[in-house]
Amino acid sequence: MPDSEPNPLLSSHQADSGLQVLLHPLVLLTISDYITRHTLRRQPGPIVGALLGQQNGREISLEHAFECHTKENDDGEVLLLPDWFAERIQQFRNVHKAPALDLVGWFSIAPTSGPQPHHLPIHQQISEVYNESAVFLAFHPTIVAEGSATGGQLPLTIYESVYEGDTAAADDRSGMQVEGGEGAPVAGQPKLRFRELPYSVETGKAEMIGVDFVARGGGNAMAVEGTEGADSKESRPSSKGKGKGRDKGKPEGQANGASDDAVVLSPEDEELIASLTAKANATKMLHSRILLLKAYLSSLPPSYLTTPSTSASPTQAAPSSVQTDHTILRSMHALLNRLPLLVPSDTARFATEARAEKNDVQLVALLGVVGKSVRDMREMGRKFAIIDNARSSSRKHHLSNTAVAAAAAAVGGGGNASLFGSSADGGGLGSGGAYASPGDQQFGGEGGWMDA
Repeated sequence: MPDSEPNPLLSSHQADSGLQVLLHPLVLLTISDYITRHTLRRQPGPIVGALLGQQNGREISLEHAFECHTKENDDGEVLLLPDWFAERIQQFRNVHKAPALDLVGWFSIAPTSGPQPHHLPIHQQISEVYNESAVFLAFHPTIVAEGSATGGQLPLTIYESVYEGDTAAADDRSGMQVEGGEGAPVAGQPKLRFRELPYSVETGKAEMIGVDFVARGGGNAMAVEGTEGADSKESRPSSKGKGKGRDKGKPEGQANGASDDAVVLSPEDEELIASLTAKANATKMLHSRILLLKAYLSSLPPSYLTTPSTSASPTQAAPSSVQTDHTILRSMHALLNRLPLLVPSDTARFATEARAEKNDVQLVALLGVVGKSVRDMREMGRKFAIIDNARSSSRKHHLSNTAVAAAAAAVGGGGNASLFGSSADGGGLGSGGAYASPGDQQFGGEGGWMDA
């Protein structure tokens, strides 16, 4: 459709409903992330998502967004999955209860001319089942690709839907308007039309922190080359074939199959890189500003660069295209007067105090390392003692088992010579059935132990 022709889906009347849309940054981040992933991964299907928020009177707030699954019916129309979409909406309602959020609209991509016919089935499905006053957020990727957004304008448009009836007169375009499909049309069947709504960006404290974090981490984003169809077609023939034929289109470093994998950075590394990048940019800007001031001072007549008492005469002054601005000179003089506040007057004493403080910090760090080493040594000694005690107990238990086994073998041998001797020698079993030490003691009858 050429841009000169009017869009038949746009209403010829201005929006007079008084609706005011409040757009939150979280919705913009979600939509941009969804479109980026969908494009880079070459996912099939259209880009469709739902918008959650609140509607208080004539004010609608768009606070959250999520992507949706779609299907194509027999007529070729793209619609939302009813069961999945209803369950997803109920999950968001259960999570966002205070304040309560509900479905207030949906989003998709569209040209700058406005909604297209393939947007109507989804909008009618949402309007008939969930919210009859749902809004449509159309994101314009062409504006982003061309970089034609000016004045900080966002590449999107928000529409409301109305039903308008066509009139018989060609010059009279003020047909019967039926809000929400109610009432009978004057002439012809009422048709769905879209009207552009004004919107403003509103944010909370939590969103401000999140957006600031994303903005600071944006310097670490990797530049991904565009994946256009022509580029993919040119790269496909190089992947066909075997052996050396496949490596013809590759760089010299990757000819032997070496893959140059991207390094995955941790969140701490990314934050450090972002901080260093910001400091480097600030340093470059400061250097450029200093060079600009030096160039300005160099372009002034010599009388302003020598002593203040020297008066510059028109005949002695060198020709210069730069006009002397005393306000800038006073600002530069005030800046030079504030520089001693950043540099201490007694540099030697300041260096001594800084060195002493540095030594104290290093001493505390060294004491911490020593304390940790002592604690580790004590822990190692405790573990060694536990292992040594267990080993000693195991050795004693083994010796006792060996002695008991030997004694049992001696008892089983009867009157033969054994480890403890025999009763005839005075060292075996006595008549009382007890052991006696050989030569020193023996058991006499029932009386007990007797001296030899």
